[in-house]
Amino acid sequence: MKIAFANSAWVVAPEKLILRGGGWQKIRLRVRYGLILHARIGPVLIDTGYTPEVTKGAGRGAMLRFYGAVLGPELVEAEQVLPVLARFGLTPRDVKTVIVTHFHADHISGLSLFPDARFIASDAAWSRLNARTARQNLRHGVFTELFPSDFEARLDGLSSMKQVPPHGDIPGGADLFGDGSVIAVDLPGHADGQFGLLFPETELPLLYAVDVQWLSKALVENRTPGFPARLLAEDFAAIDRTSATLRRFLAAGGEVMFCHDPGLTPYDLTAEAG
Repeated sequence: MKIAFANSAWVVAPEKLILRGGGWQKIRLRVRYGLILHARIGPVLIDTGYTPEVTKGAGRGAMLRFYGAVLGPELVEAEQVLPVLARFGLTPRDVKTVIVTHFHADHISGLSLFPDARFIASDAAWSRLNARTARQNLRHGVFTELFPSDFEARLDGLSSMKQVPPHGDIPGGADLFGDGSVIAVDLPGHADGQFGLLFPETELPLLYAVDVQWLSKALVENRTPGFPARLLAEDFAAIDRTSATLRRFLAAGGEVMFCHDPGLTPYDLTAEAG
């Protein structure tokens, strides 16, 4: 099984907003998504990153246009999802599974590109999303126009999957493919229903922890963002508990990756190399 992550876009933010005690210098943050080449399942996407649907899509509502203007994501054309698939000889029709770690725009904006895919996501979070008003969903950072109209019909919820128990400081969760190769680990705090992905079979166990933190430094130094970044969290108090779980995983010999950390990892593609 091969795992690769690409950078769909750069987003610039003052360090102070994402690292407690940080300065006002600007940090360029990656917006990762991933690709798993699974021997039995085939190509599997982990989210889609930012795509033009956020920056210039014709169906954007006023609030999504405002969101795009404020954050100003700088799309990385060579690492958009379609060119990256092409590097591996794949087309959107080859992708039958997309893992949706949570429902924020920088993770779902390209879902409509994959008409033949099933979506693995938190069905509990999807139910709560559907029970909210449009205004409440916007408050939670969810832009419903980015979902394909048949998302629910193609949803494979985590609640129906076999659960793997934790083993010491190695977390458990839903066994996505029934073979122990990819485990969905509940990571509360940042967004409703957010889960990470544990890859137990990599050289060191790898946990893609998505948006628990924006910077690896914040995790290692226990510097959870304060105000105003805390206003963006679904459950700010849970971030500390989840971060503590990740630090125990690190201490047990695992590796942790985040979606937005700017540093390159061994699993990252670059624009120059496939």
